[in-house]
Amino acid sequence: MKNTTADKQARLFKALMHPVRIQILEILRNGEACVCHIEAILGLRQAYVSQQLAVLRRAGFISDRREGPNIYYRIIRHEVLDLLDMARALAGESESTLPLSAGCSCPRCATPIVLLERGV
Repeated sequence: MKNTTADKQARLFKALMHPVRIQILEILRNGEACVCHIEAILGLRQAYVSQQLAVLRRAGFISDRREGPNIYYRIIRHEVLDLLDMARALAGESESTLPLSAGCSCPRCATPIVLLERGV
C-alpha cells in the first residue's frame, strides 16, 4: 500500500472496523483501564481482548504501561473520540451503553471490603 494521505486514513479506519475495538475505546474514554477491567465489562476472554488491544496499539490510538502484574491501557490520540462521537451521531445514537464497571478484581477496581475478604 502506498503512503498517501488516503492510504494512511484507510489504515486508521481499518483499525476501527471492529465493534469490540470501538467498545474498548469507549471504555478507555473514561481513563486508563487494565485488561481484566476491559475483559469484565465486555464479557470476553483475555486473549481476545489482548488481540484487539494490540490492533489499537499498532494503529497508534492507545499505549500501555505495566504496574506489577497488570497492564494498563490509555488513549493517546484523543482525536479518535471525536471520530467515534461523529460516528455515533451518524448512527442515530446519543451515547455509549457500556457499563462503567463490571466486578473487576484488579487493585484499582477492588473495594476495601473485597480486599479485606481476601485477607489483604
